[in-house]
Amino acid sequence: MNDLGILHHFLGIEIYQEDDGVFICQKKYAEKILKKFGMFGCNPTDTPLVVNEKLKKEDGGKKVDASNYRSLVGNLFYLTNTRPDIMFAASLLSRFMNDPSHIHLGAAKRVLRYIQGTLDYGIKYDSKVESKLIGFCDNDWAGCMDDMKSTSGYVFSLGSGAVSWCSKKQQTVAQSSAEAEYISAGLATQQTIWLKRILEDFGEKQEAVTIHCDNKSAIAMAENPIFDGRTKHIAIKHHFIREAIEDDVPSNIILQDK
Repeated sequence: MNDLGILHHFLGIEIYQEDDGVFICQKKYAEKILKKFGMFGCNPTDTPLVVNEKLKKEDGGKKVDASNYRSLVGNLFYLTNTRPDIMFAASLLSRFMNDPSHIHLGAAKRVLRYIQGTLDYGIKYDSKVESKLIGFCDNDWAGCMDDMKSTSGYVFSLGSGAVSWCSKKQQTVAQSSAEAEYISAGLATQQTIWLKRILEDFGEKQEAVTIHCDNKSAIAMAENPIFDGRTKHIAIKHHFIREAIEDDVPSNIILQDK
């Protein structure tokens, strides 16, 4: 075995190790994507997607090369290894890979324009910040125009930087914003349990983990074991989070308002 010194690059990820912490990014890979799709040097935008824009499969737009579109979305997904800020956009665009239109391609190119203006973005892990696991979860109630399903999203930070993030369409149609948020919190709870076990294996045992949720009704459902008429429509499988909150081992979860 050869000692190659401090790690600087790994599978397209750049690692900068300093005395005060570690910074990871994919600047060179992002530049490669922009050049590959002819967008290097384009005018940047402040957001990956147009605010409140709704994309759907049958939008009447002109069809484009599906192979090129799939390649673009695949490259964006790999970039999410250090860029959680484009996770939702990449997940949304992946729903149209079978039959993309020029509207979908335009939305994907807007993400590239956002990347052009944020090439230096990455994740900084500060060595001086306490390694405390904290989670955040949210959803876009009935955000999908094709089947009215919601998208769950979560992100977990360990100290100063994000360590786990996800954007995933829910399997069932939520009949209320509280239900959509409750399902999202359940997904975050599953990830919390897995992260706590991994950290314990590393010798970083965590106390009660706080998951921030911005829906008071969902928090009340998780904490109150009494069902009422307004919550009976929620499938039993979604109440996994309640068991996790009540069980001290191994989860020990605290659901908290943002």
